[in-house]
Amino acid sequence: MTIDINLLRENKGGDPEKVRESERRRFRDPAIVDKVIALDKAWVAKQYDMEQKKKEVNAVQKRIKDKKTASKGQDPCTEEVAEKEKIESAVKGLEEDAKNLLVERDDVLGKIGNILDDSVPVSKDEDKDNEIVATWGVPPNFGVPYQTDGFRPHFELIEMIGGINFEAGRDVFGSRGYFLTGPAVLLNQALINYGIAFLMREGYMPIQPPFMMKQSVMAQAAELKDYDDVLYKVTEGPDHPDLDRYLIATSEQPITALYRSKVIDKHTLPIRFGGISSCFRKEAGSSGRDIRGIFRCHQFEKVEQFCIVDEEKSKAEHEKIRETSERFYQSLEFPYRVVNIVSGEINDAASKKYDLEAWFPGDDDGKGKYRELVSASNCLDFQSRRMDTRAGHGTDQQFPHMLNSTLVATQRCMCCLLENYQTKEGIRVPRVLVPFMAGMEFIPFVKPPPKDEEKEKAKKKK
Repeated sequence: MTIDINLLRENKGGDPEKVRESERRRFRDPAIVDKVIALDKAWVAKQYDMEQKKKEVNAVQKRIKDKKTASKGQDPCTEEVAEKEKIESAVKGLEEDAKNLLVERDDVLGKIGNILDDSVPVSKDEDKDNEIVATWGVPPNFGVPYQTDGFRPHFELIEMIGGINFEAGRDVFGSRGYFLTGPAVLLNQALINYGIAFLMREGYMPIQPPFMMKQSVMAQAAELKDYDDVLYKVTEGPDHPDLDRYLIATSEQPITALYRSKVIDKHTLPIRFGGISSCFRKEAGSSGRDIRGIFRCHQFEKVEQFCIVDEEKSKAEHEKIRETSERFYQSLEFPYRVVNIVSGEINDAASKKYDLEAWFPGDDDGKGKYRELVSASNCLDFQSRRMDTRAGHGTDQQFPHMLNSTLVATQRCMCCLLENYQTKEGIRVPRVLVPFMAGMEFIPFVKPPPKDEEKEKAKKKK
């Protein structure tokens, strides 16, 4: 994915210093901007030299034609033919040089992040400096220390309702593997179906994309660091690289490519999709984090908002998708806050990102904690340029803006639901989910609390 090269060309109205400043705000070396500018100027110069040489070829060709005409085809024009061949050879060399410079320029350009919005807080520390822009609900145990009869964590509750088999999951898959069972399956499906229904009422079109993508297309949709830390690769072996596929980490990736190399009728904008998919992530960078339960796992389901809009409407659309997510969690009655993510933690494709963090009363040994459930990003034209997706008619075409936001990642949402709706006897089903649970309003505990091996070890040490 890439920014517009014209942002770095002063003769095209660009402002390179704005791009440098954006990179500084991301806590990166802005020298990369000057490297791209130098490569771009070298490429433009090489293109100019090549065009001049082509003009020379045409001039020599005209001389040959005139001589042939004057001599009625008798003059072999030996010198002119030799001169033409020499110049054509130079043209080929210049073409190759220009091609290599363009590849190098675009490779470096692709390492520059999207231009950060002016409203993004400048910091590397999201724990301290994320800006709280909205709150809703009252956390039931905010600041209250854990009590014997207090809130249990989700990884205990899901076992107590008979909703999971971790042991078999680890045996079949490995670390973080699981089988959802009984009521947890029903809750998971209820969240998916409620999420789809919710977005349809908001005017979104449901879409279920392929769960695997060709490497060439994934390279346009995903960031480079995702290949090592996030994406699973399915391969037919070294003899068939054209058959390699990548499992999607989010439906955003294939939906981004839906209009790849196509022109959208501008009158159809805005386009709003409700993406439904299973998602697959290595979580390579999260070793040791959230290893209990299904808050962070390798396979999960997600309903995603994905919107394509005119440039002048993208900021308003960003607020709209955030508000849509807020209304969804208000309907589930989860206490939450929305934060404006700091500059040092925003991914390259996004210009601005909101996170909706819901209250988990059983987290942090029962003291409670806000945890991320939603990320809502405005990617401007960063993704549409990479996908060569345009909107317009005839010669009047622009790159539309693309935005995305989680509506519900169901496994993670289920963790929050279990903690917020727990009672001493079981789990209450949120009112809005009851119709999607065959009328079930309550899920009783069927097992005792699992032993906390870490706490048992700590007690023995004391």
